[in-house]
Formats: sequence, structure tokens, C-alpha cells
Amino acid sequence: MVCAGSARGLKRPTGRAVPQAASRRRRAMDAGRAEVRALEAEIAALRRACEEPRAPGEDTSRARKSLQEIHQSDSGEWAASKDLRGHLGHLESELLFLSTLTGINIINYSMKTEDLTSTENTEKNIKKVLQRHRLSGNCHMITFQLEFQILEIQNKESLSSVITDLNIIMEPTEYSELSEFVSRAEDRRDLLMFFRSLHFFVEWCEYRKCTFEHFKEKYSEAVRLPEGAASSCMVVQSPRQPGFELVIVWRIQIDEEGKVLPKLDLLTKVPQQALELDKNRVLETAPLGFRALLGVLGIEAALESLITSLCVGENH
Repeated sequence: MVCAGSARGLKRPTGRAVPQAASRRRRAMDAGRAEVRALEAEIAALRRACEEPRAPGEDTSRARKSLQEIHQSDSGEWAASKDLRGHLGHLESELLFLSTLTGINIINYSMKTEDLTSTENTEKNIKKVLQRHRLSGNCHMITFQLEFQILEIQNKESLSSVITDLNIIMEPTEYSELSEFVSRAEDRRDLLMFFRSLHFFVEWCEYRKCTFEHFKEKYSEAVRLPEGAASSCMVVQSPRQPGFELVIVWRIQIDEEGKVLPKLDLLTKVPQQALELDKNRVLETAPLGFRALLGVLGIEAALESLITSLCVGENH
């Protein structure tokens, strides 16, 4: 009897109780996941609020606003954020490619804007904004700093912008050719010409340096670089005729339009006795002959021909 009563007192679970328990567990897990997502959103919002520049007294309001924005966002906005990060990575890779291609690296950059729109312009739907830019960078061995202003004028039909001021600060270099060019770029407020011409100027300087070093190594007894490979001067001495020298002056000029051009000249240094014996005026016409040779052979071949004719012609 006791056993029977005990058996009747035990309630067996019904088939409906099992899904109800599973449903409660799922609801608890969903609530836990939601809480985790909320905490992650709060952490991200606080990090963003800490990274943004703030004025005194704005800390609390900015953090609260960031939290509200996060809580109001949906999955679509999170996807947009991922797209934005991907776009930013793409832009960074393009910037790296351009820096590699042009040799120009931007190290620091900042911009401030000022709204110059007057009441009269507002009524005419005209907006004026002044942008103040500052940046520093380098192009290989040349370091520069730029400060310039851009005035933007926008109306219903168009948007126009113009550089109203340009200031270029160059670190001291051995390239005297740059000073006049920098002044001209500032006067014209031509930022594009500055970057384009600087790129080609540096390329020519590197080519000149490599060429001088090549001939110095190949003809070490005859070729001197009195001011180093980066200078614009190379001296060729005759091993068999002391006192007889040819001086190649290689300047890199930037014309009025910003075009970069090499200019090579030949100077002769010979004893007075040799000048008196030069009845055919070969030494006097040598600079003109060298320029003609440049036009026919090009820079490297013309220098090679000049050096071999002066220094090693006797050995052939």
C-alpha cells in the first residue's frame, strides 16, 4: 500500500514540459548574448569617445551621445562600418603606391576650416569656406613643409576652389637650383607644379649622382669629384699631360613652367703653353663640340667618349 501510494504521489513529466524548458533556456541564452553585445558596444563607444578631441566639460556628453548612437544602430550600420574600414585600407594602400611611385612621402598633415559665409551670401545660397592646410614630408633626401589656404565657394550650380596663399619651407640642401624655383611656386601659388617639378628634379639629381659615381669607379685615376658625387661638378685629368683638365658642370634647371631640364657644360683648364700651340683652336671650340656630342650620343655616352679620348686614347 505504501509503495502504491508513493507511486501515485510521484508526477511524471508531461510531453509539454520538455519544450517549455528548452524555450526558457533559449531565452536565457539570447538574453546573455544581447547583454554581451551591449557591453561590447559600450566599450567601443567609450574607446571612440576617448580618442576624439574634446573641449573641457564635454567628456560626459560625448560619451553619452556615442553610447546612444551605438544602441540605436542595427546590423546594417555595423556592415557599413566594416565597409568603411575596408575602404580606408584601400585608400592607405593607394597612398603607399603613390608614395612609392613619386618618391613623395607625407609625414604630418592637419587642416582647419573657417566659415566665411556672410548673411547676404546665405540669402543667395552661397557658401564660402576657408581651409588652412599644413603638412610636412620629404622627397627622397629633400625635406619640406607647406602651409597653404584654399577658399571654397559653393552655390546651387557649382563648387569652385582656389589657393589663396602658399608658403614653402625647404630644409637647407646643397641644391642651389631649388631656391629660385620655390620662390616662383610661392608667387604663383602653384601647388601642383611644386610637387611635379620636385619629383623630376630629385630623379635627375639621383641620375647625376649615379653617373658621376660610375665614372669615378671606372676611371679612378683620371676622374675627381671635388665636392662629392652629389655636386654638379666632375673633373677629368689627363694622366699623361699634367695640368690639363676638363671640367664637366652638370646643372639641373627648372624653367618658368616648372619643366626640369639637365644642362651640361664643358670647361677647359690647360697650361698657357698648350693654348699657344693650339693653332686650330680645338680647345676654344671644345665646349661647342661637347654640346653637339651630347645631342648625338646622350649624356653617358658623351661623357664616356670625352674621358676615353683624353685619358686612355694613347692605350688603344
